Amino acid sequence: MLINSPLPDFSLPDCGGRTHRLADYVGCLVVVNFWSAECPWSECADVHFGQLLNKMPGPLVVLNIASNLNESLEMINQAVQTHGTGIVLLDVDCKVADTYAAQTTPHAFVGDKSGILRYQGAVDDVTFRKRSPERFYVEEALLALAQGGLPHVQQTTPYGCTIVRHT
Repeated sequence: MLINSPLPDFSLPDCGGRTHRLADYVGCLVVVNFWSAECPWSECADVHFGQLLNKMPGPLVVLNIASNLNESLEMINQAVQTHGTGIVLLDVDCKVADTYAAQTTPHAFVGDKSGILRYQGAVDDVTFRKRSPERFYVEEALLALAQGGLPHVQQTTPYGCTIVRHT
């Protein structure tokens, strides 16, 4: 997906069966985050997103999307309870993951209040050799957007667990 283009709309159910459309969140800063119940990198992102929701000015929503075909609803619900994860949407056929060309969990896409993609990639700057983050790219993007600007870093390479598209 191209930076500065509209985020593709989608409609997915959450774990309780309530349908969420991306278009429902126009007027909010949005993080579309591809998520996994069993990925330790997703669990780290859950903690960071929970902190962001508490400190960000203005309306912000994090839509975690579970696209791994090998994860059952029971597994997802258990991880949501254990990790304190917010909204988790079920992409049972990987169509949204395919539309977004999501590769890993986490893989974050940050949209502005008009639904325009302003950042995509990794949540932070962790690498194989550097296990503690020094920069939080998603947070930087959200803060820039909340202040009426654009992120300095607009795209990075995501890292984490590969999305399982076949069982």
